[in-house]
Formats: sequence, structure tokens, C-alpha cells
Amino acid sequence: MGPELILLWIIIVLAVLAGLLLFLIFPALRRHKGRAMFEGKYIAHRGLHGVDGTGGVVPENSLSAFRRAAEKGYAIETDIHVTKDGRVAVFHDDDLNRMCGDARKPEELTLAELKELRLQGTDERIPALEELLAALDGAVPLLIEFKCSDLKTCGALCAAAAGILDNYHGDYAIQSFFPFVLRWYRKHRPGVMRGQLSTGFYRDSFPRKLAGALLFNAFGRPDFVSYDMKNKNNVFFRLCTRLGALPLGWTFKDKAGLENARKRFKGYIFENEETIL
Repeated sequence: MGPELILLWIIIVLAVLAGLLLFLIFPALRRHKGRAMFEGKYIAHRGLHGVDGTGGVVPENSLSAFRRAAEKGYAIETDIHVTKDGRVAVFHDDDLNRMCGDARKPEELTLAELKELRLQGTDERIPALEELLAALDGAVPLLIEFKCSDLKTCGALCAAAAGILDNYHGDYAIQSFFPFVLRWYRKHRPGVMRGQLSTGFYRDSFPRKLAGALLFNAFGRPDFVSYDMKNKNNVFFRLCTRLGALPLGWTFKDKAGLENARKRFKGYIFENEETIL
């Protein structure tokens, strides 16, 4: 085999690999009209939580935190789990320990049992998704993260949440770290704006490294990518946004971090309102 033929084969192999990369990482071809919900906007991470003006605690993902954010006109990021009885609860963590002092997982309890728990020792309770939607009543856009780790749980969560959101008149989009959620929405609710959550995953398992490189985009074809602001220079994230995905950044907690990353993102999921805005 002569050098010209070897060079030709190298070019062919590189072209095939480049084509495969583009196929895997390409976002949705459409430019979803819902981009305006978050483009250039500040998005309150789990609502405006922390300490209120009277020194009281406002827990994350509580109705009080959501109302505070809505009153100031911020879009809201939140999280949902499916409960033991097939309801949808608004909660972030994989277990209840940090927020409620209970080692169990949200999926192990019914909604009524979750309602017995207090958030950070306050009178606030874990909201049902229906309660959150009723409290907002379409006032501000909602960015909903689906929390699940296996196909069965994700399928149950997607079906339950979609059944509720179908009747909501406000603006919302869905996102998840788990590509199956995007795949489910792409198949069953294609009109809903969907986003892939990710970070660098540099020290994690090989599948997580692939997820960090957004190489599972072929499953869900996201309209936007919510990426860890600390990994803003990730080459795969930058390529995906160049290909058309709306870039949202998480989680901004100070003004310096926001300003340093502003050129990479077009929507800003934030905490610590008093120090960042």
C-alpha cells in the first residue's frame, strides 16, 4: 500500500469519525419558540431561598421560595420526583436527609407521607407539582428538572408529570441529566422544549464522561443545554452550542463567576441574589 493510499484511508477514517461525532452531539434542528423564556434571563435556582427580610429561613423548592422569585419576575428552576403512589413531588435531593432529616428517598414515600415532613424545620412542606403550578399560575417561566436514575422510574415520572403539565397554561421547559427523559419527551410530547443537563464528569465513569461530552444527544436532540458554569470551556459543550443549542449555565453564586462566564451562556441559573445581581 503506497503512501497516497494510506493518506486517503486516514482522511476517510477521520471524516467518518467527525461525521459520527456530529451525529451524536447534534442538538435539535428546530429553533424552538420557547427559547425566549430563558434567553438573556436570570433563573432562580430552586426559587429564591435563603434568609428573608425578617431573618426567617425560606427553604429551597418551597412555595415561599417560588412566590418570592415570581414576585421579582425571575424564571424559576425546580426539580421533581415521582412518589410511591405515582404522584409528582417538588424536591431536589435523592434522599430526604439534608432538607427533612429523613434518610429515605422521595420515591419510597407516598405524597401524603412526604407532606408530613417539614423543610429545614420550618412550617413549609414539600409541594406537589400541582401546588407549584397553581401558585405560579403562569406568572413566570418554569424550568423543570426531572430527577430519576433508571428507565422504570423515569418512565413513571415522565408520564405522571406530562399528564399534569398538559393542563398548565404557563410557559415551561423540561430538562434532565438522564437522556431517557429527553427521549420520552421527544417521542410523546415533541412540542415541549427540552434540555440536556450536564457537566464535565472528568473524574467519573466512562458512561458519565460520554454524557459530559453530550454524546447522548442523539437520543433526545435537546433544544438547549444546561451546563455547569465551571466547565464553560468544555470543547463538546461549545461545539453543541455552535450547532444551535441554547446554552444555559448553572449555578452562578457570585458576580465574578457570572461575568467571567457570561460570553459562554445565554441564560443564567443563579443563587444568592444579593451578591450576584
